[in-house]
Order: sequence, then C-alpha cells, then structure tokens
Amino acid sequence: MEEEIIKKNQQEPESLLPLTPAVFHILLALSDGERHGYGIMQEVAWRTNNQVHMGPGTLYGSIKRMMNDGLLEESGSRPDPDLDDERRRYYRLTDLGQRVVRAEAKRLAKLVQIAQMKHLIQGEA
Repeated sequence: MEEEIIKKNQQEPESLLPLTPAVFHILLALSDGERHGYGIMQEVAWRTNNQVHMGPGTLYGSIKRMMNDGLLEESGSRPDPDLDDERRRYYRLTDLGQRVVRAEAKRLAKLVQIAQMKHLIQGEA
C-alpha cells in the first residue's frame, strides 16, 4: 500500500491532464486549505458567481476517483468539535494533487493566450 502511494506521488502531473471541470474546481477549492464536501460545493459556487453548481453525486464520485489517483487524502485533523459536525469528512490535496492543479492551470492559461492571439478574446490590460 505504501509503495503504491509513493508510486502515485512520483507520477508526472501531465499524465493526468486534461482534467474534467469538476475535478479542476475541486482541486482549486482545496488549493488553499482543507475543506469538507459541503464547503467545497460552497467554494465552487462562490468562485464561479453561482455559474457552477456541483451536486453531491458529482462531488463525492469525483472525490473517490481523486483519492484513488492520489490527488486527495482525507484529513485526520478537525476544527473545534463545538463548531463542527463529527460526521463531516475533510479533504486536502496531496503533493501530487498540488502539482496537477498547477499543471492544469498552466495548460489552460496557454489556451487563453492562443485565444487572445487569435483575437477571440481581449487580454488583460
């Protein structure tokens, strides 16, 4: 089991690209700290001005696959028990997850540059 985790962490991030929008949004939501599932859904809705709504099936199905791929792990730490529901599971990015979200962001930024060069969108001034 430990050998499998080491192997996944040594995996090249580009081998997992392109990401689905749901996976990218989850990784972005976790890029600045751990969150529970409902917190991830709220972060995605807030960051996209409510243009992206992630349902529980999409969220937890994606989380399960991302954990199998070594991108996420369940956090053992919990906030103050008086402020939290003990049934909540908290998730955080692994080192591989952090490298994958960066690689996908760079890939998407290159696509935006191409769209700008083709005058499909204007660049930031």
